[in-house]
Amino acid sequence: MFTGIVEEIGTIKEADSHHLLIEAKKILRETIIGNSIAVSGACLTVTSLDNNTFSVDIMPETLRHTNLGKLRYGNQVNLERALPIGGRIGGHIVLGHVDDTGEIAEITSEEASYTIKIAAPPKLMPYIANKGFIAVDGISLTITSLDNSSFTISLIPYTLKNTTLANRRRGDKVNLEVDVIARYIERLNKRNSQHLSFEFLKEYGFTREEN
Repeated sequence: MFTGIVEEIGTIKEADSHHLLIEAKKILRETIIGNSIAVSGACLTVTSLDNNTFSVDIMPETLRHTNLGKLRYGNQVNLERALPIGGRIGGHIVLGHVDDTGEIAEITSEEASYTIKIAAPPKLMPYIANKGFIAVDGISLTITSLDNSSFTISLIPYTLKNTTLANRRRGDKVNLEVDVIARYIERLNKRNSQHLSFEFLKEYGFTREEN
């Protein structure tokens, strides 16, 4: 479990279709092989490490639903260690299970902040709500507005300075993870709706009792 509060920006030193070697410093403190680290929002397992780099393997399923397969030498990624028991949740509950990628549609500078509009896959839009949470490349952000196919986020200077979003451009792909609470609510609503519909049909004689 993560919080979406990026701890450090890492740099890709090696990248192929199933492996990444990432240069970092802060997040390597107290990290051991087998620990989970969110790499631009994707929960990955540390397979090896030394004083300034660590390695992770990438499964085909992860490649299908994230932008990690596009990473090359020198690219930067957002890094966050798993939340320790008793730690503070400064953002929101993030599982590190990226749902899909979105595309940056528009970037607007507003005084000391940036506003970014992101086009999202239709299957994710039901879980996205105004003033709700979403993780973009592993960053916990608040949705400021939305329409039928996209949503908008605002970035304060601190977020721009301490994450990779400052380097993003129009057309770039970003990893998206919707709020897990929204997923559970939607599933419960579907189950309740189906149950109520069956009871309604049964009460008014539209169902046949089996003998």
